[in-house]
Amino acid sequence: MPPKILIVEDTESLALMYQSYLIPTGVETRIAYNGEQAVAALQEFEPDLVILDVMLPDMNGLDILSSLDPDTAPQVIVLTGHATKEMAIKAIKLGASDFLEKPIEADRFRITVNNALKLKDLKQTVKSYQTTYENGKYYDLIGSSSEMQSVYQIIKSASASKATVFITGESGTGKELCARAVHLASPRANNPFVALNCAAIPKDLIESEIFGHLKGAFTGAIANREGAAGQADGGTLFLDELCEMDINLQSKLLRFIQTGCYQQVGSEKEVKVDVRFVCATNRDPLLEVQEGRFREDLYYRLHVIPIALPPLNQRGKDVIEIADALFKKISKEEGRAYKGMSEGVKNLFLSYGWPGNVRQLENTIRNILVLHDESYIEASMIPALPNAQNQSQPVATTVNTVASEVMPSQSFTSPSTEATTVISEVATAFSQADIEPLWLVEKRYIEQAIDACDNNIPKAAALLDVSPSTIYRKIKSWEEMQVS
Repeated sequence: MPPKILIVEDTESLALMYQSYLIPTGVETRIAYNGEQAVAALQEFEPDLVILDVMLPDMNGLDILSSLDPDTAPQVIVLTGHATKEMAIKAIKLGASDFLEKPIEADRFRITVNNALKLKDLKQTVKSYQTTYENGKYYDLIGSSSEMQSVYQIIKSASASKATVFITGESGTGKELCARAVHLASPRANNPFVALNCAAIPKDLIESEIFGHLKGAFTGAIANREGAAGQADGGTLFLDELCEMDINLQSKLLRFIQTGCYQQVGSEKEVKVDVRFVCATNRDPLLEVQEGRFREDLYYRLHVIPIALPPLNQRGKDVIEIADALFKKISKEEGRAYKGMSEGVKNLFLSYGWPGNVRQLENTIRNILVLHDESYIEASMIPALPNAQNQSQPVATTVNTVASEVMPSQSFTSPSTEATTVISEVATAFSQADIEPLWLVEKRYIEQAIDACDNNIPKAAALLDVSPSTIYRKIKSWEEMQVS
């Protein structure tokens, strides 16, 4: 697509002359004869370059220049027949890429235009690199730690290949963001990225979701439907929570991966597509193979380029970078102001174990922004965080957090005597006879959550910050133990 150039000149003969100068370059041009036409053309035409006369009949050209958004503005070359040093300096300060004094020779005009277009291309390239790599970011992944730098390097090395990428990591570590980064770094970036969560789809429907179906193929198939495989043709198919897939369907998936061909449900016609596979799971895939829940041949077919995402508590100061980015993002969504975090907040975020990883951090930040109007985040605003097995947060900090929630008027760093007494009495009243097996406590708590959600397990799982498949597995294990 040729570059688009808007010529803003009130003298018709000059405007047409400038337009004729550009004919050999093959660019697309449009003329505006006054400021009002120029402002309208900027919105409608969206030029890459504006050739802007200063003296217009209805306004000053520099006023148009100053109104442009620096982040999205086109390149601007300012023209004038009454040039002064002060005017040239002002135009450059306002964002003009060059300044020409009338009359202008054709060759110089074309060279100036060509240089301005090259400068625009260079700025776009720099912006693209900044978006991708600056400030510890790699596409939508955030973090400067050595662990994440290793992940970025693997993605970068694998980007040009069609080889399957297998992402493992705890729930909430950003596996889908990692899969998107693999897609965006590849030559397929402009083609579809289709994500499918194998744990969220009933096993009777997952084949249809992947491969599609014909009308009448089964009860409820009221129309033809293209599956994820067809939608991802030319792009990337991301299969999340792959280890949840029914083992009987795994053989069909294996053939699809090997040949690139599949059949829609209810069809005998074979369809061939060009798809890159990226898979993810929060389980140990090799253990699933050993337990007989995952096909060994499918494992070795998919496990070509493994990426292990580290949990948040192993990423050091990444938690601060991620928190800052989330505060900025969520504050815009919630219409709140955000200016920064106190050192106390940063220390608490660094010391806490984050068992729910980035997802838990995001929920915590949203809680803070929704419940508080202040633009500067203080430690007293942080809600009570649940204890975790891998948590490094001191017990005193946990008590302070709880105390600040129960008695907001008390200092966050020094719990009141009353709060300490209550906690001590509870601890004293608890004896060995009260201790129960941990699985039994967990079972009772999960059952209470399911009852509170009217037996809606996916809803209960969301509130408990686990996947529905985790709850289903636990229920099955309880039934096997014959515990009601």
